[in-house]
Amino acid sequence: MSVAVIVQARMSSARLPGKVLTDLGPGTTLELLARRLDRVLEADAFVIATSTGKDDDPVAAVAEKAGLQVVRGPLDDVLERYRLAAATVGCNTVVRITADCPLAEPSVIDRVIRLFEDDDRVQYVWNTREPRSFPDGLDVEVVSRAALEAAAAEADDPYDREHVTPFVRERPDRFPQRALKLEPPVRTIKLSLDTDDDLATIRSFIERVGPDANLAEILRAAGGGSSRMVAE
Repeated sequence: MSVAVIVQARMSSARLPGKVLTDLGPGTTLELLARRLDRVLEADAFVIATSTGKDDDPVAAVAEKAGLQVVRGPLDDVLERYRLAAATVGCNTVVRITADCPLAEPSVIDRVIRLFEDDDRVQYVWNTREPRSFPDGLDVEVVSRAALEAAAAEADDPYDREHVTPFVRERPDRFPQRALKLEPPVRTIKLSLDTDDDLATIRSFIERVGPDANLAEILRAAGGGSSRMVAE
């Protein structure tokens, strides 16, 4: 197993509890994300990394029904959940997606994976380097299994354990990195789900563009023009 898309998901969100199973119209947040991940070409496995808590049993059930593999680990140590998931599927490369991004775009995921694979020295690739150029909600990170294992073994800051990749990202000399950006940038809409306002925005957006909208359709609906993905 070479490349695994691992999605972190839990019910106990502080700002919008249960958001990963909130109905968006064409299904729940997690079901829509699974539907869109099915179009990713460059990955070999798709995994939900949720907690061992009883509250997350529904997350596991929905994920399994959607055809996703489920790996369960500590609620608050998301980095360890990723390490467990990567070890379980035996991948060499980890693609990090969060379940509050139901409109994650397959073509962007594939492009970030290819950018990672273009250079054997690269350990980390992302598309959210500041200043952001992609709409919030199309976030993708790709990290080598070796870098992820190093972070899991060495990181002791709770922030690093919760957010998975900062330990790697903040050490570019140790973990060579690249980034993908959008030219010109499109930052006019938020498509990640954190609040009730986000929920209303995403539902309305899906009604306009449909659940299977591609990148060009998403950008056009967000008020962008003709943008292209550029490697840095």
